Amino acid sequence: MPAKKQAAAKPSTPKTGHLDYGHLVTAIHSASEQAVHRAAAAVNQWLVIRNWLVGAYLVEYEQNGSDRAKYGTKLLERLAGDLEKRKVKGMGFTTLKLCRLVFHAYPAIRQTVSDELLGTLQHPAIPYSPTTELSSSMRQTPSAESGVTEAITPIRGSLTPELPTPLSPHLLLRFSWSKLQELLRIEDPWKRAFYENECLKSQWSVRQLQRQIESLLYERTGLSTNKKAVIERARKQEPRESIEDLIRDPYILEFAGLADRPAYSENDLEMALLDHLQRFLLELGNGFCFEARQFRITTGNRHHRVDLVFYHRLLRCHVLIDLKIRAFKHEDAGQMNFYVNWFKENQMAEGDHPPVGIILCSGKERTDVEFATAGMDAKLFVSRYLVALPSAEQLKALLEADRARIEQSKP
Repeated sequence: MPAKKQAAAKPSTPKTGHLDYGHLVTAIHSASEQAVHRAAAAVNQWLVIRNWLVGAYLVEYEQNGSDRAKYGTKLLERLAGDLEKRKVKGMGFTTLKLCRLVFHAYPAIRQTVSDELLGTLQHPAIPYSPTTELSSSMRQTPSAESGVTEAITPIRGSLTPELPTPLSPHLLLRFSWSKLQELLRIEDPWKRAFYENECLKSQWSVRQLQRQIESLLYERTGLSTNKKAVIERARKQEPRESIEDLIRDPYILEFAGLADRPAYSENDLEMALLDHLQRFLLELGNGFCFEARQFRITTGNRHHRVDLVFYHRLLRCHVLIDLKIRAFKHEDAGQMNFYVNWFKENQMAEGDHPPVGIILCSGKERTDVEFATAGMDAKLFVSRYLVALPSAEQLKALLEADRARIEQSKP
């Protein structure tokens, strides 16, 4: 049986000197699919290893750093800022905390890390003690037949001291960084082991894993008399993860240096309108300073993007702009208020005024402009902000004229 599976995984090759066109197309398609999948899997594995190493370095520094007391509780904030200055992608405060957590939760990844990588630290001795570190990690029983863990009976009693047997390193590296984040949110070791098992066996995408956790699959299985039937039903509900799911993972795109390209999420019309809008605001000459395009906000494992971010030097505030190529919906205001509040909590510097959001909806019949102020005093907004910001009429005229011109220029 293993020999047949291995043979089926290889691209079809001709046994004789004759090859018809159908076989040619199939062979090239198969080779391409396998190459892309392996490339994406390799990038994912190195992302996980990189982040595990970051966690190891953090723990080592916090335990043995000669100047660690100087930074104290602000270490991660300072480190995130300094790494951003060095253009290290995806190393924000939250990610650094997760890196440290994944190091403690999955010490077995140490076996996949070369001595050369460990030697990049001045103090290369990465703390690793199976007797202590594994107490917080997941332990599972390997399946000799498949190499993937068998499902563990959930809802163990609190009097049972045993923990699941840990996954092997090569199985741990099958999880994307996004999936590891979801798993690390689960504090109960048996519950986490249950979802690790099912995710591996069913090859769930991160969204599918989230859906099963949110639907309380673990709890429902524990309460059911026919546990196998509940699990089998869940497996049938979810399609297996595709190559596209892995390639489009924002963390993998960012790690590969591709995530900041707005073309991944915007269509040509929207991009053209954003181009003109960006130039228009910068040409107003009244204080707009461009900061970012497709600014990413990550909360938990959810990613959001603000189309345009400016800093207004006269108002001393951030101006966030979101463009919709459709009619305005009420939830657009809620989304923008979320962006504004996030900037207020995470981006405001000393002396800054509260950020303001502008929602532009360019529908086919009409153009709407809404301002989102997230609790800002209305009189303050009118008296101070609207003097420096373009009016709704100006923005409407710009969008309608641009859209008409772009639509007419389509081939």
